[in-house]
Amino acid sequence: MGNIKAEYIWIDGHQPTAKLRSKTKIIDGPISSVDKIPIWGFDGSSTMQAEGTDSDCMLKPVYFVPDPIRSGDNILVMNEVCLPDGSVHKSNTRTRLVEIAEKYKDHDPWFGIEQEYTFFIGRSPLGWPEGGYPAPQGPFYCGVGADEVFGRDIVEEHMEACLEAGIAFSGINAEVMPGQWEFQVGPVGATDAGDQLWLARWLLYRIAEEYGVNATLHPKPVKGDWNGAGAHTNFSTKAMRENGGIKVVEAACEALGKKHEEHIAVYGAHNEERLTGLHETCSIHEFRYDKNDRGASIRIPMATVNAGCGYLEDRRPSANMDPYLVCAALIETCCA
Repeated sequence: MGNIKAEYIWIDGHQPTAKLRSKTKIIDGPISSVDKIPIWGFDGSSTMQAEGTDSDCMLKPVYFVPDPIRSGDNILVMNEVCLPDGSVHKSNTRTRLVEIAEKYKDHDPWFGIEQEYTFFIGRSPLGWPEGGYPAPQGPFYCGVGADEVFGRDIVEEHMEACLEAGIAFSGINAEVMPGQWEFQVGPVGATDAGDQLWLARWLLYRIAEEYGVNATLHPKPVKGDWNGAGAHTNFSTKAMRENGGIKVVEAACEALGKKHEEHIAVYGAHNEERLTGLHETCSIHEFRYDKNDRGASIRIPMATVNAGCGYLEDRRPSANMDPYLVCAALIETCCA
């Protein structure tokens, strides 16, 4: 047994978009299971989660991975926020997802989330000329070369860190707007998708910090004729993945159309700035699904069409969405 560093990570009460917080605790290690990690606390009045006169909040460890930044037996710990008596805090969206995932576990839902984000230095996206604009978007998507992509060193270091942490990291690519990138997590189950995406976001912020760069998840980081940033969510059930499952995919799309407004309500703040019907989006006021169509609300991908089974891609969630809320909404609508 010896001292290890445990980085306790949690989601705050900031509105309309929650932020990540973290702090370090020295504990006895190594840690073999999450129940060996001690409960901790924090000042909720400084995170928009409590009043100053009654500010204690509880950090309940629920998931952990090896810390790829601090080598050795150190760990990153994802926490649920609870009230002092252990009951669920109103900002805690994870507990409900755990309940829904358990209720519909026989459907074996899988998720793959495509997290888009934009690097900034000060007020300008990384690689943009100071006080001006780069060439119109077009050559930057999946580009190569110092005149096309910016921040690759951060992106590569982030990918290696996520893999070292054991996150189900499945890829990266430069996006349509210069300074904008994407990484993918999955396919994994619902709670793993949420926990791992939040941890991957934390690692992105923490690594970019070393370069003096910040990463934003705002869905429209630059106004005008530039693509926004989404978190396209790929979803499937066991029935969708079996032979003939495309019929189940289509039925799920029909169900999603009936709950469009309910989903939009939990798909991220400022999403109306992104879902305009332009820049590979469907209007926020419209619901449409189609095969191979990146201008639809839901795309049935080429792989699903060709195989006759597979998954659907919900293109509506914004980059700043809470994956616990999005995963819960998709399971409830498609599996009920």
